[in-house]
Amino acid sequence: MATINPTRMVLNQMKGRLRTAARGHKLLKDKRDELMRQFMDVVRRNRELRIKVENGLTEAFAALSVASAVMSPDMLEQALVYPRQSVSLDMGFKNIMSVNVPEYDFHTKSAEPGEIFPYGFAQTSGELDDAISALSGVFNDMLELAQVEKTMQLLAQEIEKTRRRVNALEYVMIPDLQKNIKYISMKLEENENSTKVRLMKVKEMVLQDAHHFEY
Repeated sequence: MATINPTRMVLNQMKGRLRTAARGHKLLKDKRDELMRQFMDVVRRNRELRIKVENGLTEAFAALSVASAVMSPDMLEQALVYPRQSVSLDMGFKNIMSVNVPEYDFHTKSAEPGEIFPYGFAQTSGELDDAISALSGVFNDMLELAQVEKTMQLLAQEIEKTRRRVNALEYVMIPDLQKNIKYISMKLEENENSTKVRLMKVKEMVLQDAHHFEY
């Protein structure tokens, strides 16, 4: 504070900065609170998807284990070595409170349900069909789970960044501005009082010289 020039211009500048900082603090707090709300919604969705994906994968691996037991390794490898269906993945972005989060979408070459089976049914077991069907069914949930987890990561980073800014304004910048404003106001008041005293002294001297008047 010792380096601050205690003038009315500086005081007005400090007051303007304080008003701006207070508005920014409120806006950032509102943003932080909304980000937290969005984050909790994503966390709940992540929990639902994770349970669904884990159950789907458990079902698929159980069916695949049974298929491995009833089919020879060569036959199983031959059945799966040449996939018939292909998938293309598209990625876009959506904005959540100034945070660009990914959106994944996939398209299959064919919409026919039977295209997920890359083999004929004569030499394979029904358990292998169940495993392939389960994996196909869980694929979309796995993709959404990846999207949700990335969204959680990006939102958490933005929440932490916003929290640091709120704390910097609340505990550093705003208190410093308030202290500086108080310091400058006190200095200006001291200067005004000193000026009044000097004026009174001058007035007293003038009156004494002019009329030999004494208080």
